[in-house]
Amino acid sequence: MRVILAQPRGFCAGVVRAIEIVDRALQKHGAPVYVRHEIVHNRHVVENLRDKGARFVEELDEVPEGAVAIFSAHGVAKTVERAAEERSLDVLDATCPLVTKVHVQGRQYVGAGRTLILIGHAGHPEVEGTIGQIPGTVLLVQSEADVAKLDLPLDAPLAYVTQTTLSVDDTRGIIDALVKRFSNIVGPDTRDICYATQNRQAAVRELSTQVQVLLVVGATNSSNSNRLREIGSETGVPSYLVADGSEVKAEWFANVQTVGITAGASAPEEMVENVIDALRALGPVEVSTMAGQEEKVEFKLPSKLLQPLVAREV
Repeated sequence: MRVILAQPRGFCAGVVRAIEIVDRALQKHGAPVYVRHEIVHNRHVVENLRDKGARFVEELDEVPEGAVAIFSAHGVAKTVERAAEERSLDVLDATCPLVTKVHVQGRQYVGAGRTLILIGHAGHPEVEGTIGQIPGTVLLVQSEADVAKLDLPLDAPLAYVTQTTLSVDDTRGIIDALVKRFSNIVGPDTRDICYATQNRQAAVRELSTQVQVLLVVGATNSSNSNRLREIGSETGVPSYLVADGSEVKAEWFANVQTVGITAGASAPEEMVENVIDALRALGPVEVSTMAGQEEKVEFKLPSKLLQPLVAREV
């Protein structure tokens, strides 16, 4: 069996930064540190950090007053930031800088007197955080059908922003519908779309032309991982989302010579290796990596974590 690995795949710069924030917080402050929601959408990452002493909570009232609290990469609402202040929590914000950029853009549009439309998935933590960061009404649209239902004057001053885990291709139809319907609407340049989402989806489209089966390594609650599987299926290639090698099924590979593997932006490379090991259990495997975009993006850590670590008394 030939296994072709997508390039790029797996961790993006925002995920690398978020995980490093938890790791450094544990080194600096010792266990426990408290993380609101999953730091990223991956069970293996969360369990690894939990083993090191991170405690994951749903809400801040579960965090002792004055403790170290970390906001996940998806971002949080202003009400969460205020609650942290009221409890005197030592906050480290692991929000992806590209998500923060969307928050800033949204506030600027509203400040200019425009009604804001958010293109995204209802209930996603990033969407909830973005809505909670904007001082005013935010209208969520998930499809072109939602655009048709918007009860707004056709010449109303509008603006749109998008959930970062959606690519240019994911949002193009909705944006086109908005621009076609409303005469006074603005939005960010397509270059502001998350580079990692775009690159991984482009790689999967290319990979799908070379393989008979596609495996996407990622979590079921990961928006970008689910989208990668959907793209594979849309190209006509049987595509499966797996958390690790234990979920790989032998019957998927009957009479299959070429298998493609990619990974969502929050899936660690060790899980990709774990899936390859599961394939090796079925027979000989030859692994290669497709040519693709090399990512060199890095995001800075919070300044208080850049200070030299001081040895703690035991």
